[in-house]
Amino acid sequence: MEQPQEKTALKPFISLLLSLKIPKWALIAGLAASLVTTLVGLLVPLLTKNLVDGFSVDSLSPMLIGGLAAAFILQAVISGLSIYLLSMVGQKVVAGLRERMWVKLIRLRVPYFDQQSSGETVSRIVNDTGIVRNLITDHFPQFINGIVSIIGAVIILLVLDWKMTLIMLLAVPVTVAAMIPLGRRMAKISRNLQDETAVFTGHVQQTMGEIRLMKSSTAEGVEEDRGLKGIQKLFSLGLKEAKIYALIAPLMYTVVMVVIVVIIGYGGIRVAEGTMSTGSLVAFLLYLFQIIMPVTTFALFFTELQKAKGATGRIIGILDLTQEEEEQGLELDIAHKTLQVSNVSFAYEMGEPVLQDVSFKAQPGEMIAFAGPSGSGKTTIFGLVERFYEPLSGEIMIGGIPINNLSLPSWRSQIGYVSQESAMMGGSIRENLVYGLPNANNISDEKLWKVAGMAYAEAFIRDFPAGLDTEVGERGVKLSGGQRQRIAIARAFLRDPKILMMDEATASLDSQSEGIVQQALSRLMEGRTTLVIAHRLSTIVDADKIVFIEKGRVTGIGTHLKLAETHPLYREFAEQQLT
Repeated sequence: MEQPQEKTALKPFISLLLSLKIPKWALIAGLAASLVTTLVGLLVPLLTKNLVDGFSVDSLSPMLIGGLAAAFILQAVISGLSIYLLSMVGQKVVAGLRERMWVKLIRLRVPYFDQQSSGETVSRIVNDTGIVRNLITDHFPQFINGIVSIIGAVIILLVLDWKMTLIMLLAVPVTVAAMIPLGRRMAKISRNLQDETAVFTGHVQQTMGEIRLMKSSTAEGVEEDRGLKGIQKLFSLGLKEAKIYALIAPLMYTVVMVVIVVIIGYGGIRVAEGTMSTGSLVAFLLYLFQIIMPVTTFALFFTELQKAKGATGRIIGILDLTQEEEEQGLELDIAHKTLQVSNVSFAYEMGEPVLQDVSFKAQPGEMIAFAGPSGSGKTTIFGLVERFYEPLSGEIMIGGIPINNLSLPSWRSQIGYVSQESAMMGGSIRENLVYGLPNANNISDEKLWKVAGMAYAEAFIRDFPAGLDTEVGERGVKLSGGQRQRIAIARAFLRDPKILMMDEATASLDSQSEGIVQQALSRLMEGRTTLVIAHRLSTIVDADKIVFIEKGRVTGIGTHLKLAETHPLYREFAEQQLT
């Protein structure tokens, strides 16, 4: 479905560029300076003609020499100005595209990231926008200048000698006929190269991100094979691209040499006959080069245009996706309000239900625990409460108001989430504690140490030489699991959530760390509505209600004692774990 869009995406490409805040003055000035450079370049052969035809020591007048020197200096200065201005435009365009894509991506719904490789998405932001910049900065100005140069040179040549000009122009149809199919082939290869580069980038990022899993699984050989296959695909496409260039370059060289030989031969005869001056022949050859050089760049321009259209198609594909509506909705304080889930059904893929008619109620300050076999849908409930996903049917309400009526920042800022993985960002402990808070820079060290103490994290943080400014490494790899969990709990304390959600918060910890983290969690849960997922029933036996889920359906709700009496599978779980 993608390639047809790329072939016809010129209008969306132009529309996307026009929608950006391009510094029009810089674009116009850059193109104008570039055109002036080209026009000045057209004067050089005429000055050379006059120099050759009247050449003698006496003819080297200061005016002629000064004219040539001025032409070269003016051309160099204006060319430098043009290059800078057009580069600024290109950088502005790519920055604008990246800004829009970044703002869009971080607001896309979670299902998009479930389906897309993060590496491919990164490639769209970095590589595809870079292709658009190259077209605007480098190839588009060359194309415009080339057209002006060709038209100007042909007009001057027709005035100088129309017969020789017509002979020269016979090479144009031959060149165009050869270049068009080669250009189309190049465009197709380039699109495939872009796609393979995105896939390879995704694979590299995924492997580097899970380097410990790869090494602990002794999967170096597997990843080596996958990586080498990706590299070989890129190598193969690169060779195909090189073959096209290998055809284009000799073809253009041959055409150029044939034309030059014909022009020199025919021009030599004309000079010998006296019907053409030597200076005119030299000027003719110089103008010939001013025609030939731009023509050689046209194939590359159209190839880059096809690549930019393809890149734009993918960029527009992301920009057109539906994002989360953050600001719309009510600003509601959800403290002391009942959370109610009514007849909620959900599926990640249509026809494969994960939850069916799930209902439960959490009164203010209650602890509601979720138990059941793995894969029964417990974590999915948390995703729906967080509004990462939307139910297919049913409703989730807070204080009788559907949570979809609340603004996302208002809703999520009042929820504390402590997961099994204890997700952390690269940076310092301080940055992780205040991550996402609007007044992060104004939070005092005293307050940070206070929440660290409440989470039983103060002691180990003070043991680090840098204290709160200790770097945690990518995804917190420099900290132990228990340390990461306690920082996550301190972060939750700092936000003072009204609803607390904990997903297997102690499942991956050793017994000593689990005991400390469990104390911190108990302190965090005080006075808050709490939703807990736990495979270890010992952590939830004191819950106000336990919701038992099997294959996406609620099969029992009650206290530990009630379910142990009335629910056979729960009783089996309890006997296995608690006796």
